[in-house]
Amino acid sequence: MKKFFFILTTALLSVGLAACSAGTTASKGKSDGKLTIYTTIFPIQDFTEKIGGSYVNAQSVYPANADAHSFEPSSKTMVEMAEGDAFIYSGSGAEAFADKTATTLKEQGVKTVKAADGIKLLSTKEDHAHEEEGHDHDHESEEHSHEGHDHGDQDPHVWLDPVYAQQMAKNIKDTLVSLDPDHKEQYTKNYETLKNELESLHKDFKTTLTNAKHKEILVSHAAYGYWENRYDLVQLSVLGLSASEEPSQKQLENIVKQAEEHDIQYVIFENNVSSKVSEIIRNEIGAKSLTLKNLESISEDDAKKGESYVSLMKQNLNTLKTALND
Repeated sequence: MKKFFFILTTALLSVGLAACSAGTTASKGKSDGKLTIYTTIFPIQDFTEKIGGSYVNAQSVYPANADAHSFEPSSKTMVEMAEGDAFIYSGSGAEAFADKTATTLKEQGVKTVKAADGIKLLSTKEDHAHEEEGHDHDHESEEHSHEGHDHGDQDPHVWLDPVYAQQMAKNIKDTLVSLDPDHKEQYTKNYETLKNELESLHKDFKTTLTNAKHKEILVSHAAYGYWENRYDLVQLSVLGLSASEEPSQKQLENIVKQAEEHDIQYVIFENNVSSKVSEIIRNEIGAKSLTLKNLESISEDDAKKGESYVSLMKQNLNTLKTALND
């Protein structure tokens, strides 16, 4: 079905481009004097807006509260993307549709960029080795490949690491400079401001998590491996790297056991992931609820409030402060 969708989209995209070419000779995305950049996950859109300033129009293809792992763009969205100057996506494996879409857009003359280029992604095999002894895995469940969002052996949630976010921001800055060298000075200045904010955010995370009473958090979705790696956090997760990867009965029993051993007081949910299994575990251990934002997409309320990557990550840090000090 996905292969059919891709073929159909490609065909529609070609027709759409032909129609656009026949109707105007204006250059891509510059009719209003701005670059038009299409993005995926919220941090990429936010960084592009911050670095691009008044010279860039950055639009995420994701609707509010979208799940990055399962989203597929419509053919209409694909045609709109083909009229833009660039398509920037993480390239970490988070976006199921992105690699094929990037290939199609590149053939149509759109610049495609992997924001996580140059970053060594975490191996999920290393994550398994980091887990506590006794957290047995159901290999049949673990090896099951979910169509459209199988992550292989790498953790895609690289944007949640404020240090790696700086590299992503640099890649975005370099892209804007290559497309619009006349405004290199402004893009570079805006990037340096954002980089300093991200470095300060990293220091806040390091200080807060270093001084926490304990290191274990119980989360609904295993999106926080980079915090484990960077700040020695330990995530006990109900669901896998994709929110559709539900645990076996044996895994559930082990999760409850570890939560009780570590006296976990909170189960941490996400704004864009619903998990009945996590609710069952919360009730089983008598825990309270907290919320983390994985930043794959942004809610309508947060968008209206003008929240940024940095402000939402500070909210996440406050959530961690509560979870790790009770």
